[in-house]
Amino acid sequence: RTGGLSGPAIRPLAVHLAHQAARAVRIPVIGIGGIARAEDALEFLVAGCAAVQVGTATFVNPKAIEEVHDGIAAHLQAKGFGSLAGLPRYLPRD
Repeated sequence: RTGGLSGPAIRPLAVHLAHQAARAVRIPVIGIGGIARAEDALEFLVAGCAAVQVGTATFVNPKAIEEVHDGIAAHLQAKGFGSLAGLPRYLPRD
């Protein structure tokens, strides 16, 4: 038996929980859940994740990982960031 909830349906909750985790711990958090496009990955990165994982999207698009990577690189270049280190992160600490 397989199944479960994954893919784009869980992204809003996954981003929220990843943000909460990144605020609560001092170790890198990896974002996963509904990442199919560069914009999805950037949402997790801005929320405080150190890295992201593409999963379900690869079932329908074997090039999803490459496309997400290239999209992130294009976004960083367009915004004048030399690397992910320059990307603003939203991690207010309590």
